[in-house]
Amino acid sequence: MSRVRVLVGTRKGAFILTADGKRDNWTIDGPYFSGWQIYHINGSPSDPDRIYVSQTVSWFGQIVQRSDDGGQTWQPVGNRFEYEGELGTHQWFDGTQHPWEFARVWHFEPSPDDPDTVYAGVEDAALFRSTDGGHTWHELSGLRQGTSGHLWHPGAGGICLHTVLLDPVNQGRIFVAISSAGVFRSDDYGQTWRAMNRGLRSDYLPDPEAEVGHCVHRIAFHPSRPDVLFMQKHPGVMRSDDAGESWYDISGNLPSDFGFPLAVHAHEPEMIYVIPLKNDEEHYPPEGKLRVYRSRTGGHEWEPLTNGLPQSHCYVNVLREAMAVDTLDPCGIYFGTTGGQVYVSADAGESWQPIVRDLPAVLSVEVQTLP
Repeated sequence: MSRVRVLVGTRKGAFILTADGKRDNWTIDGPYFSGWQIYHINGSPSDPDRIYVSQTVSWFGQIVQRSDDGGQTWQPVGNRFEYEGELGTHQWFDGTQHPWEFARVWHFEPSPDDPDTVYAGVEDAALFRSTDGGHTWHELSGLRQGTSGHLWHPGAGGICLHTVLLDPVNQGRIFVAISSAGVFRSDDYGQTWRAMNRGLRSDYLPDPEAEVGHCVHRIAFHPSRPDVLFMQKHPGVMRSDDAGESWYDISGNLPSDFGFPLAVHAHEPEMIYVIPLKNDEEHYPPEGKLRVYRSRTGGHEWEPLTNGLPQSHCYVNVLREAMAVDTLDPCGIYFGTTGGQVYVSADAGESWQPIVRDLPAVLSVEVQTLP
């Protein structure tokens, strides 16, 4: 029977949760790197025992850790992230220009077929690639220099490249999402890029339909249909049917147009999940009821999933990286909260149970399906 390994990054260390295919009896290991902020921990699809960790704290900086044995042992690898070419500037919160400064790694995206190739999305927003297991990093500078980097500006969490999608069908195609800039696509392995934001509207911008400047919280696709993209943005849930060339709103009957995470069912490309929050100032569930919303039709029509989730006095947040799915059948859905809970549904959202309740605030959740 297959097993699952849930990789959880928190504000005070990393945790690894494991169970068999029934997903009802869990082993909890950690914390690893106790006291450090773990913005992201992610495993290689081609070698599940290869795991990358972004370990950071303000007074010590950024460290990349790697495990080759499923998290039993770790070693620091390359930590030099140097922007290439003429750096230039980007916008700051007050509209002035600010030099590019590296702060941390937000996201690791390992190659689906090579454990030594991994992409890193960083703050200040840029995309790096390593082809030697994380020992050295090279910026794909065409993204920052060849598009509109001088117009990018920070969201509330900083100017971060937080999502990287590697298209499994169209070789060389990469999507990234940046807060606050929008979505960008490369069709040549990251050498050149185009903004993919037509149809997005953000009323807080001087030009609400500007080419860049939109606060995109998350994008996702189903691997069998990478031309169909789903987005959670500030505000609204959006969809593209043409690989990001255009977007339209699918928020439908959701109770709020604000939220961070979004996930796609492993076997049903039209089944998507979001967790709405009250608004952009009060980052907790509407009415204090923790509800995952599921659409079976790719958007517009949404149903609340509440069985096993607290339906009163719940004021946690669920961050952009903190939701994931496994590839078992039935598909498992996972999410973590800033209250330290990690929930699992082993039946595609019909019922939920906490794997663990009292971790530090959860920053990221990834799932590996193991043989």
